[in-house]
Amino acid sequence: MSRRQRRVTPSSSSYPKRPYDLVREVGLGLLGVLTLTLVLAAVFSSPDRPALTLASWAKAAPADVVATAAAELAGTSTSAGYGPPYNSVGPGQHLGIIAPQKWAGITQPLDSADDLVINPLSRIRGDAALTSALDRWKKASPATRASWATAYADALSTDTHGTPAPSAKYGAVPAITAGFERAAASGVLDGRLGPSTSLGSDTRRLLLLADGSFLADQAQADHLAGDQWGMMNEAGNYPGQPWLWLYTFWYQVPSIASSANADLIVVILMGALTLALLCVPFIPGLRTLPRLLRIHRLIWRY
Repeated sequence: MSRRQRRVTPSSSSYPKRPYDLVREVGLGLLGVLTLTLVLAAVFSSPDRPALTLASWAKAAPADVVATAAAELAGTSTSAGYGPPYNSVGPGQHLGIIAPQKWAGITQPLDSADDLVINPLSRIRGDAALTSALDRWKKASPATRASWATAYADALSTDTHGTPAPSAKYGAVPAITAGFERAAASGVLDGRLGPSTSLGSDTRRLLLLADGSFLADQAQADHLAGDQWGMMNEAGNYPGQPWLWLYTFWYQVPSIASSANADLIVVILMGALTLALLCVPFIPGLRTLPRLLRIHRLIWRY
């Protein structure tokens, strides 16, 4: 064998060497990622908006607070007629025989008039007019209470100024709703929605806000409403959650958006789509599409 044909294998000592500190490299990498995360979080993080409170609601829309309190007393608010898990007034969302709210039953009982208005106001001291009105309300019969509250709620809905003329048919309701608005504006009502039932104060606050129009108006202004693809948006000009587009897409379909059972319909649709995705490897014909289309070869090539 000639020298040219002889294959020379270099020894390990012929390769260049340099010191390498693995711990230092990992530490620098983690520091770089942490720094980048903090900078991006400061620039692009979600907005830290102050929580809506009953006080901010009363200061921004006092007439809406009064109208909501009247609706709670009359039993015409959304929460009063919601159904399970709060009460049995409404049937809850259902689709044919599928009725998960009804199946679960009343797990968090709520009397909108007592738990959201009367009981919280009863814990307030130092307001003689309110105390007198509450005493009159409690002594009245259920039928009389309903008559007072319904008449006043109807008057508020038709009066353009939001202050109907005094009338005996309203009973104690005007004084109670006015006291409710004063307590909310002072901030004291936020601390009076304590749990006399299984519902905490935060849940009650949200129910009250949702029963009025103020919360919906705020959501609309921030493009968070259902018809604005709100589920995948953030308040302000911050990036949202684009991966939620498939969920919020169904709320843009008119027949679903106008349905009283929209949430249940979307849950069923998404459950069916998820199940179909899980079954793809087991569906004859469909599972062979990747092999027939050969798209993977293009991915490997490029």
